[in-house]
Amino acid sequence: MKTKIALLILFISGGLFAQEQKMSAAEITQFKEDVNVVAKKIKTLSTDFVQYKHLDFLSKDIETSGKMVFKEPALLQWQYKKPYNYSITFKNGKILINDEGKKSAVDIGNSKIFARINKLIVGSVSGNMFDDKEFAISYFKLKGQNLAKFVPKDAALKKYIKQIELTFDKEEATVVQVKLLESSEDYTRIVLKNKVINAKIDDSVFTN
Repeated sequence: MKTKIALLILFISGGLFAQEQKMSAAEITQFKEDVNVVAKKIKTLSTDFVQYKHLDFLSKDIETSGKMVFKEPALLQWQYKKPYNYSITFKNGKILINDEGKKSAVDIGNSKIFARINKLIVGSVSGNMFDDKEFAISYFKLKGQNLAKFVPKDAALKKYIKQIELTFDKEEATVVQVKLLESSEDYTRIVLKNKVINAKIDDSVFTN
């Protein structure tokens, strides 16, 4: 009986790992080109998101949801709507925070983690993320999707973030999921959906 269970676990695990395959050099080149072609056409982007915070000591992930808004070249806002109202805006080298009406601002230059995450997410839209010298990048293909894994080279950053994963829809060549793996077993997974590209977005949206 134990042998059968062990074989079943091995079969399931093997099936899971088989879904993720490394890209060839040619596939990596094509993937980058596809992302860049789409990115050049994107001036604005808004999308709903659901965020899952996985903490090792909790049996269920903490779920929040809201909207992410981007406007070129580098205006980005995360608007959390449920279960609370909270926004984080990246604008002019600042992180603007609005926590239920309590406003504050942080200089991005003083926060390496936010700066890198912001650069990657903005880069995923603008197409300028794959040449980042601060990360070791590996590329994989999944069913209907492509996956880029970014491992920080900076030792200080590695203490907080072990890896950042960006999952792309293969047809649209846009990001559909962001996953931040912490140095522990905890991680944050953000699923993007209902994208609207190049709709008019006023700059006032990014006011704290």
